[in-house]
Amino acid sequence: MTTFASNPRCYVWVKITLSKGGAGGITREEKTMLYYNNKLKPLARQLRSSMTEAEKRLWSKIRRKQLRGRQFYRQRIIGNYIVDFYCPKDKLVIELDGGQHFTEKGKKSDRQRDQYLRARGLTVIRISDRDVLCKLDSVLEYILSFMHD
Repeated sequence: MTTFASNPRCYVWVKITLSKGGAGGITREEKTMLYYNNKLKPLARQLRSSMTEAEKRLWSKIRRKQLRGRQFYRQRIIGNYIVDFYCPKDKLVIELDGGQHFTEKGKKSDRQRDQYLRARGLTVIRISDRDVLCKLDSVLEYILSFMHD
């Protein structure tokens, strides 16, 4: 059985799956989808089609459940932000930072964004483009350290 909140202004919808438990009981599983700004969909699509070299390299290693069998999404909308990569099972956001992130304005914007995402129970890790391009194996180990067993 699946139910969805009918209020279009609702920030969270809940999918409830009821299934038989092992001893004839019923188990209940709840999955929550984070609110996203529907107006950002065209931009997210555009970003997916014009990835940076660092994003392409990392994506080639985490797509199709290559990293511990986890599903990752790229250019995922969460709230009013588009994150580079998102793993819902671990509530993990991966942001690749190029040069614009190291300016004062970029740092301030990143702090606000990270605060918003962390307030929603997400773990945010930031990795420089240079590290992805030069030390990809170390970057993958770092990402694995944030994933739950």
